[in-house]
Amino acid sequence: MDPRRVLVFRTVARAGSLSAAARELGWTQPAVSQQLQRLEHEVGGPLVLRSTRGVTLTDAGRLLLGRADALAGELHMAGEELAALAQLRGGRVRLVSYPSAVATIVPEALRLFRAGHPAVDVSLAEAEPPEAATAVREGTADLALVFAYDGAPADDGALTWLPLTREPVELVLPPDHPAASRSRLSLASLADDTWIAGCPRCSQHLVERCREAGFEPRVTHATDDYVAVQALVAAGLGVTMLPQSALTAFRHPEVVVRSSRTLGSRHVGLAYRPGAEQVPATAALMEQLIRTTARR
Repeated sequence: MDPRRVLVFRTVARAGSLSAAARELGWTQPAVSQQLQRLEHEVGGPLVLRSTRGVTLTDAGRLLLGRADALAGELHMAGEELAALAQLRGGRVRLVSYPSAVATIVPEALRLFRAGHPAVDVSLAEAEPPEAATAVREGTADLALVFAYDGAPADDGALTWLPLTREPVELVLPPDHPAASRSRLSLASLADDTWIAGCPRCSQHLVERCREAGFEPRVTHATDDYVAVQALVAAGLGVTMLPQSALTAFRHPEVVVRSSRTLGSRHVGLAYRPGAEQVPATAALMEQLIRTTARR
């Protein structure tokens, strides 16, 4: 099986059509179609079903795509190793991060990294942890800055987890809330309040913590924008929980923040494919993220 044709097939599968794959590769559509047909001949059957709306993977195509993603990831790491033969003179790192880290940890880390390694190209994309981890698995990203509540993310065996830090979760209240002036605050005392939920993982954590305190939270508003969450709280529309980094990235002047050990913590770390830490450019960015996080 020709690995070059496997990579062409991967581009077709990810792009969703022959024409889109041709544009991405800089080829003509007949050239892409010819390579795909030859690969299908090699494997003994169709890998995609063609239609005017694009392509759909067959069972064989779905099976091969997983191997093609792994191949693309390995080839990318090999390219990075060769590009950075001496003192990181070249190379590229693709980082994906969750939103509040993009606003707090990442800018300082990338500033310092660029100062130390100006020849290394770093790209950044924002995504929630599940999507970020998927990007690393599929070979479209090298590092994912992700989080999980009250422990490391579930281990699927495909990625390595490197813990960076742990941050507390805080209660966020309207300024005129009866509990805003209390020095000690129990979660159970907020059982009758209206709650504002965040991203799916944050919402799940909120519900679990409230249940542990003995009540089911009445969630009436939900948004994964931590600025919008605080605006809703400031308007008196409910109370919420937010991790410390979200409040560091933006703190609404009209909310009150209270700490409580019962709210748990958020674990922050890096997810990457095994072996990525041996690629010089990737390893250097990992080290910079470790140092930047340690100083916060």
